[in-house]
Amino acid sequence: MIETQNFSRLDTAFATFFSESAPIFEAEKIALKNLLTQLSWAHYQGNTCLKLTAAQTQLLFNAKLASSSENAESILPLHIDEFGHLYLRRYWDYEQRLIVKLREMKRSHSSVSNLEELLDTFFPVLDTEKDWQREAAKCAVQQNFTIITGGPGTGKTTTVVKILAILQTLNTLKPLHIALAAPTGKAAMRLQESITKSKSALQCSQEIKDKLPENVTTIHRLLGAKPPSPYFRYNEKNLLPYDLIVIDEASMIDLAMMSKLVAAIKPSARLILLGDKEQLASVESGTVLADLTQALAENTVELKKTYRFKEEIKAFAEAINTKNAPLAWKISTQKNDVIAHLGDDYLHYLVEKHHDYFHKIKHGAAFEEIYAAFNQFQILCAHREGKNSVSDLNYRLEKALHNEKKIHLASNWYVGRPVMITQNNAALQLYNGDIGLCLHDEKGDTKVFFPRPDGSFQGFSPARLPPCETVFAMTIHKSQGSEFNEVCVCLPDYPQTILTKELLYTAITRAKERIKLVTSEKIFNFTVQASVTRVTGLVSQFQSMQ
Repeated sequence: MIETQNFSRLDTAFATFFSESAPIFEAEKIALKNLLTQLSWAHYQGNTCLKLTAAQTQLLFNAKLASSSENAESILPLHIDEFGHLYLRRYWDYEQRLIVKLREMKRSHSSVSNLEELLDTFFPVLDTEKDWQREAAKCAVQQNFTIITGGPGTGKTTTVVKILAILQTLNTLKPLHIALAAPTGKAAMRLQESITKSKSALQCSQEIKDKLPENVTTIHRLLGAKPPSPYFRYNEKNLLPYDLIVIDEASMIDLAMMSKLVAAIKPSARLILLGDKEQLASVESGTVLADLTQALAENTVELKKTYRFKEEIKAFAEAINTKNAPLAWKISTQKNDVIAHLGDDYLHYLVEKHHDYFHKIKHGAAFEEIYAAFNQFQILCAHREGKNSVSDLNYRLEKALHNEKKIHLASNWYVGRPVMITQNNAALQLYNGDIGLCLHDEKGDTKVFFPRPDGSFQGFSPARLPPCETVFAMTIHKSQGSEFNEVCVCLPDYPQTILTKELLYTAITRAKERIKLVTSEKIFNFTVQASVTRVTGLVSQFQSMQ
């Protein structure tokens, strides 16, 4: 049962507006208002729809607020599908447009006579174990829509670069026009770095390598965002010009954005989604990637072999994913150099982990070295306020660093302050999630330096920056698309609904080498045993159309 104290003023206002004007009895209006309040609240929690009882369904029809499959063309604010799911009409439309377009794309298949020969070139058979990367390439070459999923370090980017090389080899007369994109600027930058690195190792001619793109953009820029409106330059009436579109970190994409993206793809184009279906779902409505991997299994390949992680991190992630709290806790408490718990004096450890960063600043190291030093270690928090939160740890760490004379808090813009952009600014090409470091430039002026996709750094006066915040610690949600040598995962001291296995899995898989934990066994077990549950209609709708 949904607790009424969780309802917002917006939930109540939405429900009041529609229930008061409904042509039903006053007693029914009370039930209707409660139902609509729950719908608004459920949508805010990330659900795309709400499961109804038969009585609730009839109430909405009596109130003339909802259409159904029999009168789907009616312009009403709500819609009820054949499975008894109640939608805000806009989200029903998003879902239907996505389903229709992907069903069209999945019907497109192509036969390649020399495919096995090309696969042998790019994915040579080295042992008897099934090569899931090769399988993903085989699917992507033969169909217009492919999902490649897998945990960090399973080679999703390496695989897709080889796929692009194979497709360009097959289209030498008319090279494919390819776009690469990701949900955030930070994820786009990481994909660009990975693409550039993977291209150099390809077993193909330089001519083919030159036809592979390196520039990666955000999905908003790809579609041509028109802020502050929710509309884009490219849409179903003005299609994107690309023959192939690759989207990384697809788990971060919500239903509305995925629907708008797919609607803007021309019928002959290919779409490849990369992502980890076990990660946190999008901040906005839906669990699109997870739903699509379930509904379109024949278009999905999961990469299962990990190349990056240490065995301890891999085993830890698997235990968390399977909700095996006793095993996960046992792995985290075994004495080793990879995973460990910090005691009550963990603040001292957090300060110590920043010594090398501030040492490089003090001795005038190059921006690249300073930035690399900062990215060796990151504090990840489950929430923004309260004990062990982003606000709490940023405040306490700044104070401790000030006491050690590493920073000087007389100014908000002290040398060494790391900041994260929290609001997009297309003019400056700074986007939500971008991280910059406050340093002195060659003239001694205070600037905030941000890395650019080409490997350079650009400095901005603090006064020019869009809204930003200190980021010694960041939320786990904000860390998606990033990787660090070591992370320190800090959980709150009491159970909260935000604590789920997906949250913890996302946090610990940001680490390449080491993980530190600040939590109790009780909170840890609660987190591992909880999971994200969102009500969506994508899977049932796809299955009903088979």
